[in-house]
This record gives sequence, C-alpha cells and structure tokens, in this order.
Amino acid sequence: MELPLQRVAAIHDLSGFGRASLTVAIPILSSMGFQVCPLPTAVLSSQTSGVSGFTFHDLTDEMGPILDHWERMGLKFDAVYSGFLGNPRQLETATRCIRDFLKPDGFALVDPVLGDNGALDPTQTPEMVEAMRQLVGHAHVIAPNLTEAAFLLDEPFRPDIPQEELKRQLVRLSDMGPECVVITSAPAEKKDFCAAVAYNRKQNRFWKVESPWIPAFYPGTGDTFSSVLVGAFLQGDSLPVALERAVRFVTLGIRVTFGYDTRHSDGVLLERTLPALRDRCDIGGYTTF
Repeated sequence: MELPLQRVAAIHDLSGFGRASLTVAIPILSSMGFQVCPLPTAVLSSQTSGVSGFTFHDLTDEMGPILDHWERMGLKFDAVYSGFLGNPRQLETATRCIRDFLKPDGFALVDPVLGDNGALDPTQTPEMVEAMRQLVGHAHVIAPNLTEAAFLLDEPFRPDIPQEELKRQLVRLSDMGPECVVITSAPAEKKDFCAAVAYNRKQNRFWKVESPWIPAFYPGTGDTFSSVLVGAFLQGDSLPVALERAVRFVTLGIRVTFGYDTRHSDGVLLERTLPALRDRCDIGGYTTF
C-alpha cells in the first residue's frame, strides 16, 4: 500500500556548523512526518552570528537548474518554505517555486530573513528589502520578526510598540498579500515576557502567545520557529494552535540549552528537544487581542 507522503520545498541556506536554516528545518519537519526537499541558497562553513571568518558559497546559479529538474520529474509540494535568500535573483527563483510547484491546496510560508534588533543583517541590502516586499505578496503565511516587519512596512523599528500599533502592522502586512501574518519578538503586556502575535485576514481575528523572557540568545531560533509553524499547518493545526506550538518549542529549546555550558554560536540543542514535537496536548495558552 502506498503511503500518503507530504513534501516541503525548503528554500534556505545550509550551515556546516551551528543549528540554523536547513540544519534545523530538515530534522524538525522530518520528525513531524514530512519529506524535506532542500533548494539550497548558499553553503556556509557555519552560521554567522558570533562567528568570524566563515565561508560563504553562493548557489544562485544552481537553483534554477534544480527547479528545471524538479519540473521534469513532475514534482509538486504541499508546502514551500522560504527562508534565507542572498540576492534579488534568488527571490525570483523562490517566486517561481511558489508559483509553479505548489499543489492546488498547498501553501507557501515566507520567513523574510532580513535582520534583527532594528538593523539589517550584513548580507541584506535595501534592494533585498524591496524584493522581499514582492515575494511576500506570493505567500499564504509570512513570519517576520519585529525588525523585519518594520523594514517591510518602511516604518521605524519600535521595540516597545503598543498593542494597537502591532495590530495595525499585522493588517498592513496582510494587505501586501498573505492571508496569515505572524510577528515574533514582539513586546508583551506582562513584565519580563515577550510575545508572538498573529492575524488571520479571512477571519479578521488577532492571536497572541506570550512566553517568559529568558536572558539568552541563540542563532537559528527564528528558523526553528518557522519550521515548526510549517509542520503544524501541514498537520492541520489552526493559526493560534500552530503559533502556540512554535512558541512552546522554541521556548523549550532555549530553556534546555540555557541549562548547559554551551557556546552562543552552538545554537539551540535540538537533539534534546525534538521528541517534544510529538506532544500536542495541553494547547490552549493562546489568546485573542
């Protein structure tokens, strides 16, 4: 008997050291029951946060031929997940993947990897921001952090943005095309908490999940969050349930890693936490706002 197989095209970079990008997307989505088909954008010797002297090999010229081969194979995907992109040409390839390789009932999630803490990443430029605005118009779901939301909207970065302004940002981002918008690294109403917020345009409903702030930062947590989000949607979860599962898993990973004597550049200890993705009980901590 042939088993139903759901496939995800994952457009991301591959880092040799650290837990980020495809290094987290593949184990997370595989453990959730999906086949991951990487469309790599670059190969790096390591993730880039807190690491000097890393190598970077651009794979732009390989991406088109990979899609050509997939087309000859007749491949279609239940989801396309787009993460780190290195130049505007790659965004054109990501658009092609979404347009030509999604199943009719599939969805595309774009994590617009542009920057954090109010600044663009070293590999990103204003031209990339403009190109990303075009790409998100082809997505069903986008998951920027607070910094990336500000860049996409051409607004000042405000780490203490009020709740009503957050709602306005969610709506404006949805007006760019995606039905569902998630913003991570948002301020929470509770002291010493942070939040992930979401908006579903079709339902016109806003959702929020708050979690305790942990005094640690590990690269790759955004990639981890988006990977769980993709897997949860493929498993049939609603937006608030998928949001809560992603927040809980990232929070668990940070808590577990914080208890070990590891380097910042090592990233979150997925090896200790992947089994938690099987636990879908005790969900209901999300709220409307």
